[in-house]
Amino acid sequence: MSRTPRDRTDLTGKRPGKIGRAGKDAPAVEPLNIVHGALPSREVILRFIADHPQKASKRELAKAFGLKGDSRVELKHLLQELEQEGMLQKSRKSLIRPGALPPVTVLDITTRDKDGDLIGRPAEWPEDQGVAPAVAIRQQSPAGRQGKGKAPVAGLGDRILAKIFPAVDRGGPAYTARIIKVIDRRRGAAMGVFRTAPGGGGRLLPIERRGEEMVIDPDFTGGAADGDLVEIEVARLGRFGLPRAKVLSVVGSVGSEKAISMIAIHAHGIPHVFPPAVMAEAEAAKPATMSHREDWRDVPLITIDPADAKDHDDAVYAELDPSPDNPGGVIVTVAIADVSWYVRPNSPLDREALKRGNSVYFPDRVVPMLPERISNDLCSLKEGLDRPALAVRMSFSGEGRKIGHTFHRIMMKSAAKLSYQQAQAAIDGNPDEKTGPMLEPILKPLWHAYAVMKRGRDRRQPLELDMPERKILLKPDGTVDRVFVPPRLDAHKLIEEMMIQANVAAAETLEKKRQVLVYRIHDGPTLAKQEVLREFLATLGISLAKGGNVRANSFNGILAKAEGTAHQTMVNEMVLRSQSQAIYSPENIGHFGLNLMKYAHFTSPIRRYADLIVHRALVGSLGFGEGGITPDEEAALDDIAAEISTFERRAMAAERETIDRLIAHHLSTRVGEEFAGRVSGVTKSGLFITLPDYGADGFIPISTLGSDYFIYDEAHQALSGERTGLGYRLGDSVTVKLAEAIPLAGALRFEMLSEGREMPTAVRSFHKAGRRDKGQVRKKPGTRPPRGRR
Repeated sequence: MSRTPRDRTDLTGKRPGKIGRAGKDAPAVEPLNIVHGALPSREVILRFIADHPQKASKRELAKAFGLKGDSRVELKHLLQELEQEGMLQKSRKSLIRPGALPPVTVLDITTRDKDGDLIGRPAEWPEDQGVAPAVAIRQQSPAGRQGKGKAPVAGLGDRILAKIFPAVDRGGPAYTARIIKVIDRRRGAAMGVFRTAPGGGGRLLPIERRGEEMVIDPDFTGGAADGDLVEIEVARLGRFGLPRAKVLSVVGSVGSEKAISMIAIHAHGIPHVFPPAVMAEAEAAKPATMSHREDWRDVPLITIDPADAKDHDDAVYAELDPSPDNPGGVIVTVAIADVSWYVRPNSPLDREALKRGNSVYFPDRVVPMLPERISNDLCSLKEGLDRPALAVRMSFSGEGRKIGHTFHRIMMKSAAKLSYQQAQAAIDGNPDEKTGPMLEPILKPLWHAYAVMKRGRDRRQPLELDMPERKILLKPDGTVDRVFVPPRLDAHKLIEEMMIQANVAAAETLEKKRQVLVYRIHDGPTLAKQEVLREFLATLGISLAKGGNVRANSFNGILAKAEGTAHQTMVNEMVLRSQSQAIYSPENIGHFGLNLMKYAHFTSPIRRYADLIVHRALVGSLGFGEGGITPDEEAALDDIAAEISTFERRAMAAERETIDRLIAHHLSTRVGEEFAGRVSGVTKSGLFITLPDYGADGFIPISTLGSDYFIYDEAHQALSGERTGLGYRLGDSVTVKLAEAIPLAGALRFEMLSEGREMPTAVRSFHKAGRRDKGQVRKKPGTRPPRGRR
């Protein structure tokens, strides 16, 4: 199973929260001096939102302060000012203080406090925001709230969905939480590699960058052998010496194939073994019937995917529009595997799919959302076989404007399975035996339709970042063979644009039917991030307009100015870092990066639960028969959106860490060698270095840069010497020596060999003025900078 490069301009991101009303379980807070009916001051609003996050929508604020009529309008303008100044930021339907937790958050219970109460931290937390805040878990009585129902009970190592409240006790964690749902129960919250010690017992080598070694006594090895990846629990923490641990289970040998990805799977708690009930349901599934279906088996739909793809969830076909009312127009048909027929709400298959949220793709394996019987067989649009699908026929004018669309539940038969390279070669004049007969009737109409659709895309101007995606090719033993950047073909772009338009059509249809759904939303960059980017661009002589109405094409203009210059790569990186990150939500705010007002993921239900929800919504609202969305699902969409957004971030982190570990292992035998690198991040603690030839990232602590006193200049994204005025800036090409490689943690440390270059005049005058800010310089490594992904 391989993932296709769909929706490249989509940006993944922060998990949303869910807005809930203030319940009786909310902790008491010191009352504010509120004058009912009078517009509150800025300070009062900020304090109220901090103390009452569950009442942080504009409607709830107006109600709390007793505002009506013109006062509500004044409140709206005041909140907009606070947003623009970076004092507040949007989180779904509410407003939160920057860095605050949303009212509903997914937590991992990681430890206990001195009184034995459980402490959790956000399951996903942006690395550029420092350490994730601690949250005290409030366990309810077994009878539940107000004695009704059964309250969920969680333990150490569990992952929970929780309602967040500000803490009353300012001496402890900043938040308390009430458990809404236990998402996943995990015994071991810590992992490492067991190494035997003379005389019995052993030591645990950490797999986390900030982990520490632990001692394992002979009685607590759990049968682990040298080199085994193990799950442990901390048995004792003392004031002196190393902590002591107990082995709970042996995962497998780190010397085996696929061991590196298994570290990430277990570290992030990714479900990877299907329960017997799920496998039984999948094996018992029968091919779909023709009930409520149109017969489209004569339509020559084809699949275009990576050469190694095992599942095929989308097929395409295009033709000229015969209507005289649409001269020069085209009709594009996109057919998507009908997963909703096989995976019914609240079935074992459905519950497991929601638990996983999405398929996870590692260089050496795939952890699928659905069993292979469903994903690679019954739902895969295989060549020459009858397969159920949901199809959308979209009409585009000659200028590329979509003028209409219709959805259909069909039975289809794929006319051909092609790879991107195979289809592109045929269009470029090198057809093979398979693509030759298809060139005129199928492939050329597809490329013509894409040329028409591209006119609409060019007019829409989505964000066009130039960030090459590196791929890792492995040897049979699971180690790295080479790292390369695959070419970006028109075949990729064709499929991408057709999938985007199908997603738009799904959102539009469901809105028209007044059907609740899960949108794919992407907010614009915050005012604070815009200001950081603006200051940086000013150092390059590039301007970014102020204000809250920045659009995607504003950034495209910046990228165009940097194209072909020495600053092109770092400008792309800085624009990427300025962006918010896309999430799933039942509340629509549009998609900033794609420059679309209505957008919902529809085209990959085999590997994304969000798409399955959209399929069910279409089936139900359009009267397509069995497998539609249920009232219970509709009522739970807030929680579902929060969970699958978190699981997406979980998958991204696991995939990234696995690549880091593979590359670190690949380079571990080359310590002491010199490499060509590029400064990919600048922090108060030092420089992050990327090796373009390997896709590897490492760190140079500021304390090792030299004898000069280095000062961090955020505006220029630079570290420069106070005495010499020489330093290093984001995007600089440098030569480094690999000083240390820690494969298990995926960490590389470099030493700088290149002399610093003369910094811009503004930086040097800054130094000469002798203005040192205490927070500007640190002498120890910091955290990794945020790494976005499209």
